[in-house]
Amino acid sequence: MNQNTQALSDAGVSIWLDDLSRQRITSGTLAALITERNVVGVTTNPTIFANAIAAGESYEATVQELAAGGSSVDEVITSLTTKDVADACDVFADVYRTSGGVDGRVSIEVEPGLARDTEGTIAQAASLHGRVARENVLIKIPATQEGLEAIAATTAAGISVNVTLIFSLDRYRDVINAYLTGLERAQQAGHDLSKIHSVASFFVSRVDSEIDKRLDAIGTDEATALKGKAGLANAHLAYRVWREAFASERAQALLEAGANTQRPLWASTGVKDPALPDTLYVTELVAPQTVNTMPEKTLEALADHGQIAGDSITGRAAEAEGVLDALDSVGVSYKEVVELLETEGLEKFDASWAELVQTVQEHMGQGAQA
Repeated sequence: MNQNTQALSDAGVSIWLDDLSRQRITSGTLAALITERNVVGVTTNPTIFANAIAAGESYEATVQELAAGGSSVDEVITSLTTKDVADACDVFADVYRTSGGVDGRVSIEVEPGLARDTEGTIAQAASLHGRVARENVLIKIPATQEGLEAIAATTAAGISVNVTLIFSLDRYRDVINAYLTGLERAQQAGHDLSKIHSVASFFVSRVDSEIDKRLDAIGTDEATALKGKAGLANAHLAYRVWREAFASERAQALLEAGANTQRPLWASTGVKDPALPDTLYVTELVAPQTVNTMPEKTLEALADHGQIAGDSITGRAAEAEGVLDALDSVGVSYKEVVELLETEGLEKFDASWAELVQTVQEHMGQGAQA
């Protein structure tokens, strides 16, 4: 096992890979990451599947068979993605068992077009959960205003959820409230709370990308000195939000009844600014009961030269507040940035889905021509 990934794992951080393909599963490279890189979970999104299908000959026969049988593009996408996720869940089955259900998780996302459709999200979350048919699947639901009730309702049905696209601290509080509401309803319905797990995916690098662009435009020494600090500060404050929320009487009552905490998950941890260390969003986001989902490039950078020096979050909330205050003082609006990032995030989700649809359509067409 790599000593750097082991050190991160020992510090209480679960390493999840932000990638999946049929080739990874069948070749054994996904299983190798479990034993060699401490990887204990996987997250997916439409772009990941589009890239996998575009590059992977292993999908051709299945696509052509489904197309010949009259399946629509959406049906082909559902069939391909749920099979990959189910197979990946099987790869992580031992991790799931030995971690008591905390890890060994594989995420699959509801269709992005449903992000503003509460009832549609609830229905598709249940459908995806049924299609994958594995206890260790997580259904990804975006943290839009409309998504909050979908998170609560899906949790109430006993389905484990990965809440994605969180940028603001206020929305994160709403997400935690939705999870606790779902647990309370699940308890009333007689569900086994210990079987319900959740993570809340708090995005990091996109915050820096947007804010640093604004700091460059301001151009003062004070503004320039703040570059590369906002994403970490926001995440550090999110960790405090999590600790305070799950120390409340409401949360403690549920935990005592067998419920699990909703762990913070650091997403968008690939560093986009070449001036910043390529492991920044790993080494500076170390704390117990967190998840870091990394693209393979970031994972390998960690394995090669990432230095883990224990908890790098706890006790830094005051410093983080100082960063956000300083941003405000130079003219960067936190509220404006996080609202823009959610809007852009949804647009990127839609674009990713369109890319996936186009990729599958092209492969279905190739099968018809053959």
